[in-house]
Amino acid sequence: MATKFIAVFIVFSFLFATQFSNAKELETQSGPIHTRERDRLRAQARTGDKGKNKDDGLTPEQRRERDAKALQEKAAKKAAQAAAAASGGGAKGNNTKK
Repeated sequence: MATKFIAVFIVFSFLFATQFSNAKELETQSGPIHTRERDRLRAQARTGDKGKNKDDGLTPEQRRERDAKALQEKAAKKAAQAAAAASGGGAKGNNTKK
């Protein structure tokens, strides 16, 4: 009985001692906040000064008009490609097996 108690005491004292021996290591490691900041800085360094430039000198109305015009041009281009493909002028999407 006494040997069992001594063995349990040794195991628990070992676990207790190792719990606090890692405390200084944990303080020096960077936590999730530091990691997030480091990742943000790395991403910023990769992109350089090409970040989102919200100050393009346009008013919101001008920006909406510009975007609408770009979308209309894109839709017209896609419609022209679809019409060309439908008339047999394009090889894209014309994959019929024999």
